[in-house]
Amino acid sequence: MTQSVTIKPFGRSIPFTIDGQPFTTSDIVQKASELLRLAGLEPNIYDLGELQGKERPQTKRFADDDPVEIEKDARFVSIREKADVA
Repeated sequence: MTQSVTIKPFGRSIPFTIDGQPFTTSDIVQKASELLRLAGLEPNIYDLGELQGKERPQTKRFADDDPVEIEKDARFVSIREKADVA
């Protein structure tokens, strides 16, 4: 027998940042591309990264269609996919 799982909105605003700019959401899980668009960035140019840890944060990188679980005070950054070299 399989169980059905339903994801429901958290019900309150969760604060987080993207490139240092503050945002809030009531949706716990969103696609990385949706978060980039929220910050005014194009997903075909940027990837989303999450800074994990305080002292020496590591960056977890997400593909555009990856689901991202947003925790209170999460810190996300934009990562340019590639840059032209002169």
